[in-house]
Amino acid sequence: MDYCLTRRNKNGLLEGLSGDWVFIDWAEGLSKKGEVSFEQLLFARSLETMALCAGIVNHAEDASQYAQLAKEVKGKLFQYYWNSEKHALVHSRVDGVSTPHVTRYANMFAVFFDYLNPAQKQEVKQHVLLNNQVPKITTPYMRFYELEALCALGEQPYVTKEMKDYWGGMLKLGATSFWEEYNPDKKGAEHYAMYGREFGKSLCHAWGASPLYLLGKYYLGVKPTAPAYQTYLIEPNLGGLQWIEGKVPTPQGEVEVYCSGKEIKVTGAAGTGTLRFKSKKKPTSKQGEIRSTGAGSYEMTIEKGKSYRVSYSL
Repeated sequence: MDYCLTRRNKNGLLEGLSGDWVFIDWAEGLSKKGEVSFEQLLFARSLETMALCAGIVNHAEDASQYAQLAKEVKGKLFQYYWNSEKHALVHSRVDGVSTPHVTRYANMFAVFFDYLNPAQKQEVKQHVLLNNQVPKITTPYMRFYELEALCALGEQPYVTKEMKDYWGGMLKLGATSFWEEYNPDKKGAEHYAMYGREFGKSLCHAWGASPLYLLGKYYLGVKPTAPAYQTYLIEPNLGGLQWIEGKVPTPQGEVEVYCSGKEIKVTGAAGTGTLRFKSKKKPTSKQGEIRSTGAGSYEMTIEKGKSYRVSYSL
């Protein structure tokens, strides 16, 4: 981080210098010139993480320093790049002037970094993430972040369709493992070309398997709310699927979840869990007490090692 701080320009931002490789994504025509908003967003998040880690190891002075730097970079991110007419963060700033060009990268990361207020999240969703006029992403690696942003915005049915169309598109072409890049518009042997080489593409790319992560976090909906799953939340979302079943490992065993449109089955593991779900009719369970939280929403406490079955109506 000390090295990165020495690479800032006069505005306190990161800008590609001689010898630098400014990486965003493998995409044609993607400008790296000037102060790119995506790099500033990652810079701000890195500084926040440094502040967090410094706090954990009781380096109070460092924690304060990094937190202040993060606040400054984040402030400039929105001062320089947020365009109210575009309803989005623009891609870059060149010679002190913000460009009008909008890409998906900074905007989708800003969603799940929780940098946007509720109104801005909806603007980005409609004007960037669901806008076909904004250049599409063609690497499974980076599409993962795009779909995570949409999951964070509650768009699981849309994400399900995208996973079936995009990753399913590779399978229909005979893929037995996921590719480094997939562009549905390409034909035949074009699919295997990359880096200026006729067969230069990796056809077994680990970063292409990201739907597994999305299904665990946003469909099974199991996430810790305290370190080591001392407390955790289970918030299943079928996202258009008929059912989903899975296990999430924790330091004290696996949290097991099954969900369909009629029932939810859960076995708790670590700490104390909270099952949260919606139902059109009053749900029932013989294993625990279900609490109404209003507007058709319900909660149930999940104790360690116990199994529960809930009847409900999606």
